[in-house]
Formats: sequence, structure tokens, C-alpha cells
Amino acid sequence: MGKEKNTAVDEAIFDARTLGTPKMLILGLQHLFAMFGATVLVPILTGLSVSATLLFAGLATLFMHLVTGRKVPVFLGSSFAFLGGYFAVVASGAELGLSQAESLPYACVGVACSGLLYLILSAICKAFGSKNVMRFFPPVVTGPIIIAIGLILAPSAINNCSTNWWIALVAIAVVIVCNIWGKGMIKIVPILMGVLVSYVVAAIFGQVDFSGVKEAAWIGLPVKAQDTVFGLFASGNVDTGLLVSSIVMIVPIAFATMMEHVGDISAIGGAIGKNLIEDPGLHRTLIGDGIGTTIAALFGAPANTTYGENTGVLVLTKVYDPKVIRLAAVYAIVLSFCPKFAALISAMPAATIGGVSIILYGMISAVGVRNMVENHTDFQKSRNVIVAAIILGLALGVNFSSAGSVSFTIGSMNIALSGLAIASIVGILLNAILPGKREEYMPNQKNSGSLGKF
Repeated sequence: MGKEKNTAVDEAIFDARTLGTPKMLILGLQHLFAMFGATVLVPILTGLSVSATLLFAGLATLFMHLVTGRKVPVFLGSSFAFLGGYFAVVASGAELGLSQAESLPYACVGVACSGLLYLILSAICKAFGSKNVMRFFPPVVTGPIIIAIGLILAPSAINNCSTNWWIALVAIAVVIVCNIWGKGMIKIVPILMGVLVSYVVAAIFGQVDFSGVKEAAWIGLPVKAQDTVFGLFASGNVDTGLLVSSIVMIVPIAFATMMEHVGDISAIGGAIGKNLIEDPGLHRTLIGDGIGTTIAALFGAPANTTYGENTGVLVLTKVYDPKVIRLAAVYAIVLSFCPKFAALISAMPAATIGGVSIILYGMISAVGVRNMVENHTDFQKSRNVIVAAIILGLALGVNFSSAGSVSFTIGSMNIALSGLAIASIVGILLNAILPGKREEYMPNQKNSGSLGKF
């Protein structure tokens, strides 16, 4: 059976290489659209640069393919898992009198450090084996963390919807219709369709300001120095307390996204009939994802993550050649040098963003539930109930408290920990020290359970 599956995979790869240039270019464009909706939505929600996001999504993807010996057909796009971290840092910066633009580089420092955490896990996986490492991060820990991410983000979606509910409802309706009744490519990109239709409807009824699009140039550099981490330190005016708080608040989120990475790589391997955890190896894919995230964050772009939509395209087309993914990466890089395109994205109504975000954030929480169900998490065990309950209680309780975080002072630095950061740290420690058999992380081969892209 396994031999037949591998033969089919080899034939699919061979067919991709003999399709000819025109068809290969179209297949690459399809992968671009598959990742596009969620990838550009992250900078829209956070205030990061759309152009920089596209540039480093493309570059990170190419780097991942280089590190893995061009064996893994994966696209790296924006991660939704870090949204709560960005929002928390911006809120902390506002208390210090900083604008969103001034606060975001601090959040990017935290995300850059999160990417370095991937390298540490990669080294540990190489030294001790992936299975021995993953047992400290079972679904009973990562599942509730993922659930909390979605629930914490949900209020921001409602706030955006409240700017114009009927525009938001158009987006919601289109996403549902495309996802349930759509065929082919339409079914794969329901979020993109929801954004496009709602955007067009809003434009028809005069709800969009296109003045910025008219003023934007057709060609320009995607990265601005003041938006980068380097610009922050070059200014010579760095708030050390906010810097440390940003790192402490955001880095723990990487524990959830690293589990997401494991699930996605397993899912891609299941789709193409190869064990990618063993060859090229989980340590290599972690290096590609981690360094891609760190470099992107340093230049003011969002964290990267392996994209499940592109896995869906692989399954749909039966074309598994990584070259097609690399074409999509090149397309993203080219688009990043068009400021007019970025301005068109930035002009999107808040209600459109809110409409699709309600579904996205709800799906994030649903993925956390699915993560535990598919891995058969046993809630008849008291230890599992306690771990999950404390994670959810701390994450939501601290986040929605009057303070919104737990603050303390070390020397002259005031450090604030978000509820998600506290919950992640406590959950991992509790799972490690409570008596009873710990569950192991066993990624489902058919479903990745990914965060932040649907």
C-alpha cells in the first residue's frame, strides 16, 4: 500500500515538471491566492506593513526550501497566533504615551526572540529526538492555549464590525457560502472571497476612501527604516521596561506555534505520502520557520508560519512539486514592491476586517478543541482537567481584568506579563510536575490543526 502511494506521488511530481511553463506559472499563482487572504489580513489588523509582509513571506518561503533541500512543498505566511501579543504590546505602549507605530517595533523584538526559540527546539530535537521533546507540549497544554488565543481576540473583531454591521455581515455570509457550498478554488479561499466581495460592496456604496491609493506610487521599497527593529535602536530612545515586557509577553506564544509547525509538517507529509519529520527532518523545518520569523520581525513584518491553505491546494491539484510553491513566493516578493497595491489593501473598511475576523478568531479556538479531540486528550484524568482549566482561567482572567496584565518591577524596569504568557508558562510547568502519566503529542496525519490561516 505504501509503495503504491509513493509511486503515485512520484508520478504527480513528474507531471508537474512536464506541464510546461504556462501551466506552472498558473499553478504558482493559485498558491499565491491560497495564502494571500490571511497573509495580508495580519498586517491590516496589527498596523504592520503590507509590503514588508509580502516580501518576507516570499523570502522566508524560499529560505525554508533552501534549508530543507527543496523537499518540502510548504509556504510560509503570516501567523495569527501572535496577534494577541501585538495588541498587548501596543496597549502597554499607549500607557507610556507611544503611538501604535512607535510600539510595534517593540512587539517585533519579542517576535524575533520567538523565532530564536525555534532554533533552540531544533537543536534539542536533533540531540534528543523529536518525540522526547514533544512530550512536554501535549495537546492538553497547547489546545487550551490555542482556544484562549481565539477568545482573547474575539472582542476586537466585534469592535471592527460595529463600525458598519451590514458590510461585516456581507463578509460573513460570503465566507460561509464559499466554505460550505463553494467548489474547487472558491472553497479553498473563502476568507479571500469574503474580503473581496465585502470590499467591493463597501466601495460601491461609498464606504471606502481611495485617496491613499491615488497618491501611492506604483513602485517603491517595501521596508521603511523607522518601522524596523534596527530603526528602534538607532533612535537611541528605547524604553527598556517595555522592551523586556514585549519579549516576556510574546515569546511563550511560540510554544503553541511550534506545535502548529509540527502538525502542519506532518499534514503535508501525509498529503504527499512522505515522512517529512524524518527526511529532511523536523530540526531542519524548524530552522527554516524560526529564522524566517526572526528576520521578518527584525524588518517590521509579522511572524511566519506554515500555511495549511497551500496544503489544501496540494491535495486538490495532486501536484506536489515544491517548485510551484517557490513560484508563489516569487510572486509575493514582486507584489511587495508595489506601494499602490499595499495602499489598496490598507484602504479596506474596518467592518470587512471585522466580519472575516469573527470567523477566523472563532476558528482559532475551534482548532484548539479539535487539537485535543483528534489526539484523544483524556479529560477523565484530573491532572488534565486541572492543567486545561488553569490555562484558560489565567489567560482569559488576566487579559480581561482591569489591569489586562500582571506587572512587576525588576530594578528600574517595569515588566508586564499578558494573560497568555502567564498561562503558557504555568501550563507547561504544571503538566511537567503534576503526578500521573503525561500524554504525548501525536500530530494527526490528515489534519494540521493550524493557527491563523483557514
